[in-house]
Amino acid sequence: MSTIASSLQPPLSGQVAVITGAGRGIGRAIATILSDLGAHAILCGRSRPALEETAAAIEQSGQRISGGSSARNIEKDSRRGAGKVSQKSAEKTPAKTTVIPCDVTDLASVEALAAQVTRTFDRLDILINNAGVGSFNGPLHQLSPDHWDKLLNTNLRGVYYCIRSLAPLMIKTRGGHIINISSLAGKNALPNGAAYAASKWGLNGLTYSMAEELRAYNIRVSVICPGSTHTDFSPHTGMNTERMLQASDVAHVVAMLVTQAPQSFASEVLLRPTQKP
Repeated sequence: MSTIASSLQPPLSGQVAVITGAGRGIGRAIATILSDLGAHAILCGRSRPALEETAAAIEQSGQRISGGSSARNIEKDSRRGAGKVSQKSAEKTPAKTTVIPCDVTDLASVEALAAQVTRTFDRLDILINNAGVGSFNGPLHQLSPDHWDKLLNTNLRGVYYCIRSLAPLMIKTRGGHIINISSLAGKNALPNGAAYAASKWGLNGLTYSMAEELRAYNIRVSVICPGSTHTDFSPHTGMNTERMLQASDVAHVVAMLVTQAPQSFASEVLLRPTQKP
């Protein structure tokens, strides 16, 4: 690597990213890659131990971010409008992550998250709405109302709560990325998973509409629709897991979206494995 190349800061240096469902699987992979790109990753989810595991893995990755920044230094530099870290900040050991437990189905919990992000960083550059639950156990007429509520409240209402609470911070600074993690189930029929499909069809529609609402503020809203993805949280019986999408594949798409040239954005990405599993 040349001297010039090695001296360059990572593309997301000084930026702040909130990732919901960051305690495992796709959320953990996304948080890791955003951190590697220089962003300070705010890890959100219901399980503090899982979030702490993600944080520890990122902090101990050994990939020291050149010119990285702690929460305090990001706050200081963002108030100056610099968006970059001072030389004094770079000399300190940077914290790559902040853990904030949050239940996206609880508006008060999401509002508390937004208040802490505002108070500590006074900026938000990236919001990844990844938290979600699934159900593929039977036909819709056998699904209990409680199970329906859990699915829709997490997969759709939770995204609404996060956008309602956090988008104003992006509007204030006139810029940012919102990326919603949906599913190919939001594009195709899914027998025995109708409630899950409904939540993802709704999430896609929400994304398309929000993209139009927020374009004037230089906020790019995108949706990623992966096919079957191999994670510990969502095993797929009978499939060849080596051929399935991996959490890192989804994270790679996120990285492409947040580093795209500013004059355009990909509003929707459909992600499939090369070989059918």
